[in-house]
Amino acid sequence: MTTLSKTLIAATAFAAIATSAFSQAPMEFKSGMAHVYVGGKMSGITIAPGEKNHEAMMKNATKVPNNTVFFMNNGQLYSTSGMLDPTGNFYIP
Repeated sequence: MTTLSKTLIAATAFAAIATSAFSQAPMEFKSGMAHVYVGGKMSGITIAPGEKNHEAMMKNATKVPNNTVFFMNNGQLYSTSGMLDPTGNFYIP
């Protein structure tokens, strides 16, 4: 095997591992940040400061219950009550 072939194989393997690890990274929810789902994509944005802005957001807000699982299916975002075990299997406690 040539050095170039070994390098390409190593780069491909690294990319596969990195992609897998990235997709399992938890989404961080921090004060002052919002996550918006639009057009099949999730993005994070900084919330503009101010009491009026906060009140406007809270007007129609609902709490997310514990053990809520969010997932994508055919480009749509869904949620359900339950949990995922460390291997990704869904169950209802």
